[in-house]
Amino acid sequence: MIKNLKINLYADGADINDMKKAYSEGVVKGFTTNPTLMRKAGISDYETFAKQVLKEITDRPISFEVFSDDFEAMEREARKIAAWGKNVNVKIPITNTKGKSSAALIKKLSKDGLSLNVTAILTVSQVQEIADVITPSSKTIISVFAGRIADTGVDPIPMMKECKKILKGNKNAELLWASSRELLNIFHAEECGCEIITVTNDILKKLAMVGKDLTDLSLDTVKMFYNDAQAAGYKI
Repeated sequence: MIKNLKINLYADGADINDMKKAYSEGVVKGFTTNPTLMRKAGISDYETFAKQVLKEITDRPISFEVFSDDFEAMEREARKIAAWGKNVNVKIPITNTKGKSSAALIKKLSKDGLSLNVTAILTVSQVQEIADVITPSSKTIISVFAGRIADTGVDPIPMMKECKKILKGNKNAELLWASSRELLNIFHAEECGCEIITVTNDILKKLAMVGKDLTDLSLDTVKMFYNDAQAAGYKI
């Protein structure tokens, strides 16, 4: 584990064995899933999977996402998902597929005390929109997809700092750096004041690299190239 790390690591995935392993190791403080990750993991029964996970992990926040495109259907799903466990955050996308804002639904669910995770956010204005409607007494995770912002060639760090300023007055609103691309993003997110960062299993495996001597790492790399060339039997 990284020493003196203030930000909370949340494991992002839908492989129940990976989730149980991360939980037992005590490194991550929460978990997030989404329908895409669940489909990739071969999950066919959403509710059965969710309840299996919640049976194994009872004391860490876990986010499960609604999947309808109609706001009335989203609300029904959200209330059902919230009833699965006290440690559940219901993920609501910032808009539906038609680009219509979910703010009214988020306002309603937040007012009713549901713990939410507003997802697929990529602009500062979207964060402001949600900050204006959530109830301060209800817990809300604001998931800004910093990795996807970076994929467009835009530095997400200034945006994330601005988002943090917007949320500063709400003690129950946590800013989450989503779609991490590399281990360095953990330090980027902490620099921005994010409370949470989602990390994949591949990134979790790299935690042991933090602080490694770069000269030693250089030698390890040379040895890797040499050993692979020998194993392949290359000749010139």
